[in-house]
Amino acid sequence: MSTSSGLLLIDKPRGLTSHDVVARVRLVMNERRVGHAGTLDPMATGLLVLAVGPSTRLLRFAQSEIKRYEGVVTFGARTDSLDADGVVVERREVPMLTVESVNARAASMLGSQSQIPPMVSALKIKGKRLHQLARAGVVVEREARAITVQSFSLAPSNVVNQWSFDVTCSVGTYVRVLLSDLAERLDTIGHLSALRRLSSGAHRVDEALSLDQLEERVREGLDVLQPPRAFVTELEEIVVSAEDERRLRTGQRVSLDGPREDEIAALNAGGSLVAVLRRRGETWQPSVVLPDEQLNERE
Repeated sequence: MSTSSGLLLIDKPRGLTSHDVVARVRLVMNERRVGHAGTLDPMATGLLVLAVGPSTRLLRFAQSEIKRYEGVVTFGARTDSLDADGVVVERREVPMLTVESVNARAASMLGSQSQIPPMVSALKIKGKRLHQLARAGVVVEREARAITVQSFSLAPSNVVNQWSFDVTCSVGTYVRVLLSDLAERLDTIGHLSALRRLSSGAHRVDEALSLDQLEERVREGLDVLQPPRAFVTELEEIVVSAEDERRLRTGQRVSLDGPREDEIAALNAGGSLVAVLRRRGETWQPSVVLPDEQLNERE
């Protein structure tokens, strides 16, 4: 079993689930502990942020990041899943649309708001995923979720009734629901035809590897992982002494001078992440402790 640990960026191809990608990475890297932050539907492509090895304990820091997408919406037809993988259930005439009118409606959807998750989704209610219930013809009430849309713009394409879009939004946003809601504001209906995730937090798809590239680099013995520290770039960082590092690695609290935040990243003199710490009164308690990277290299 590998002792690899770190952040892995994959450019997910169309047709695979996020779970399919995790399974492939486990096999290629000979590492059982692989997880992802932020599911992509099978029809979607683009950035999938993964954690490998002990770094899976840091996934929560990647799951709350702002995400950016680009894609295509088709107006005039609604599917049961609100995307191209579904069956068309309704068609409606599309009024005359201009760049100005479409983007004015998109601009009205910016900011904090509530969104009801679609029935065809991986969200669980009482232990069952919504898409499983939907396939059985069961519709249940879904609680609205708070989301934020930071930017949202569209442009016409060369295909009739198809528009390209670019949106930046908070975690938990269903882009297909956003586009369906936009279509309603334009006095028509619509569905998501293509979707690609461009970024998640500071991570960008142009830094990601395809699954074939990952396999080739691992086969050649090349590094494919960013260090665990890459998960916590948004946390305040502090360098701890060798003695405090020893104490933290054994789960003990330490006393530190200087940190302003209640959760911080503790680094050693070599710049490696030792632990994530939380303030406990006058001391700091490790909530996540990482293996010694230098020790793994020596082994």
